[in-house]
Amino acid sequence: MKPALLKVLPGEAPGLTESEMSKAVLVHLPEAEFPGGAKSGWRLKAVQLDLEAKGIVMREMAAKPLRWHRAK
Repeated sequence: MKPALLKVLPGEAPGLTESEMSKAVLVHLPEAEFPGGAKSGWRLKAVQLDLEAKGIVMREMAAKPLRWHRAK
């Protein structure tokens, strides 16, 4: 999930909404691990929160709905 998320997230604002991220990562996930995208939602959220805590991904607080992008 981590490589897929980093591949789809833009490098600058405004970034992607959670819904946009969910759709964008699906084509980059291994079918054997995520058959038909199963269980990708909660794994995406876990990886997004982990990368955000490490400062690799940034949340745009002013944007509604919330958006994320890679940190510089």
